[in-house]
Amino acid sequence: MSQVSMTVRMDSQLKTIFEALCAEFGMSVNTAINVFARTVVQRRCIPFEIRADEKKSVAERMAAFRNMREWAENENTPELTLEEINEEIDKTRTKK
Repeated sequence: MSQVSMTVRMDSQLKTIFEALCAEFGMSVNTAINVFARTVVQRRCIPFEIRADEKKSVAERMAAFRNMREWAENENTPELTLEEINEEIDKTRTKK
């Protein structure tokens, strides 16, 4: 299965912090983004609640991310291959 590059724009300070946190988690930014994308495809939703009513500390956010990472590593659902992911994308595109 072929791979493609993707460009993401973000604030430089956010990028620096994100890279540092990913390193602490033992993964690259690329791996973290792929984990996120695979989880979105598998669950067919954003894998966390998005809201603005709380202000969490970095430690709380890191704990939440670690929990998500542990869940992803221990989840018993089969992982999709890149080919299966692309098939899902193609199906979605043809529905529009």
